[in-house]
Amino acid sequence: PYPPFAARGDGAHVVDADGNRNVDYVMGYGPLLYGHDAPEPVQAAVQKYASDGPMYGMPTEVEVDHAEFVARHVPSVEMIRFVNSGTEATVSAVRLARGYTGRDKIVVMQGGYHGAQESTLVAGDPENPRPSTPGIPAEFAAHTLPVPFNDPAAAEAVFEEHGDEIAAVLVEPILANKGIVMPIDGYHERLRELCDDHGSLLVFDEVITGFRVGGLGCAQSKFGVTPDVTTFGKIVGGGFPVGAIGGRAEIVEQFTPSGDVFQSGTFSGHPVTVAAGHEYLKYAAENDVYEHVNRLGRRLREGIEDLVEDRAPGYTVVGTDSMFKTIFSRDAPADFDDHCEGGCRQREACPRYDACPKTGADVAAAEDDRWERIFWQEMKEQGVLLTANQFESQFVSYAHTDEDVEETLEAYKAAL
Repeated sequence: PYPPFAARGDGAHVVDADGNRNVDYVMGYGPLLYGHDAPEPVQAAVQKYASDGPMYGMPTEVEVDHAEFVARHVPSVEMIRFVNSGTEATVSAVRLARGYTGRDKIVVMQGGYHGAQESTLVAGDPENPRPSTPGIPAEFAAHTLPVPFNDPAAAEAVFEEHGDEIAAVLVEPILANKGIVMPIDGYHERLRELCDDHGSLLVFDEVITGFRVGGLGCAQSKFGVTPDVTTFGKIVGGGFPVGAIGGRAEIVEQFTPSGDVFQSGTFSGHPVTVAAGHEYLKYAAENDVYEHVNRLGRRLREGIEDLVEDRAPGYTVVGTDSMFKTIFSRDAPADFDDHCEGGCRQREACPRYDACPKTGADVAAAEDDRWERIFWQEMKEQGVLLTANQFESQFVSYAHTDEDVEETLEAYKAAL
């Protein structure tokens, strides 16, 4: 009944406390782009900055270097503020949006995840929002408007009702914590239009997709939609505790001390973290990292699709770039002719389009208990470590090899 405890990592593998060696696709829930052995420049930077002193309570030059690197590559980022976690980034982004616009309400997606914060741990719908966990006053949830992902009509309706009260739409470019749900064509473009029409901010939460989807340009470059503000975590710190809020300079400048929206943190911009993140992303810019991980990700998804077609045609393979997952969806058609290869793309011509999950609720309606109780256990027994439930994304790293993929597909074949 207990989770495995990690003892150490080794490339694409993790060794648990019982000595079992597993091919690892959890990868720290995303940040370990290179697996458990970071490239030498990253390790050297960590050792240097750790030996120079644990922290200072003041800026360092490497923080500026890293900020400039992110701003050069991510379309939405002109200025960036480093914090200590993805949750802290989204908390600060919500406060920034409210302070910048002078409004209180935030639109979020049902099934989206933005960290453990009061403004987004909200269930229900715009008429009846409610806290999704004990410990949050109902008054807090009243300022959050949850709508279904991929439902432009629902977004239009909430703006028609509350447009002059909405500070921001906070959305993951891909629902990445609820089974990897891709956007339908035009969805993010419509959110962009609604925000522009009503003076609200569009905030992309790229804590999971950032520097995983779309390479160094992140998911926003892949989809061609530029938000006003972007939140980051995970990879931007090379696997160390980190978060960041980037966006247009006129918005980010509203943070103290240049503006009036309070944001501060003693560990923010920690030199070891930003140095690791800087070397992490520089290495990706100078090597074939994304070509490698995206190729293996596609090979995994296509291989799993072949197995699903033969053994479990009701299931749906999802993912993009170096992310993948199998949704134990119910009653999907057995027709695989002209289907989306390499993961659901929300392509209307696909014969499985209607059964491909469009919202967080669609994923929640899958056979998640079967995944957790049976499938995950069976894969672990065969030496393949997946995320422990139906919802969390899985990730390929630069350390994975074609042999690892073949081993993984054999395990899927036996388990399915």
